[in-house]
Amino acid sequence: VVAPEGNYDYKNKYFSDETRYICPADIDADLEQRTRALSLAAFHAVGCRGWARADLMQCKRDGVVYLLEINTSPGMTGHSLVPMAAKAVGIDYANLVLRILAGAQLELRANQYWKPDLL
Repeated sequence: VVAPEGNYDYKNKYFSDETRYICPADIDADLEQRTRALSLAAFHAVGCRGWARADLMQCKRDGVVYLLEINTSPGMTGHSLVPMAAKAVGIDYANLVLRILAGAQLELRANQYWKPDLL
């Protein structure tokens, strides 16, 4: 994400036509591998399943990559990053949604029971 003046705030995220999204990112293979490993480690550390989005930032001064958050329910709007990333690898929006739904599971715990009439 390249935002005006380096400020990826609410205005630049949702309303600006000046914010640029470079997907796939123009980074070298080593940096890609490190960001992927950090993202997957965070995903597993918090017990994520299915899909999520990791937000990372690289420090210009020393090149260190920092994990900002794992978003377990990322946006799916026209400005959202998950649909952009899917599109970059050839997955259109409809198929992305179908893939997410196909991976969804209803998880029942011992102290819970499913009430289909409530759905």
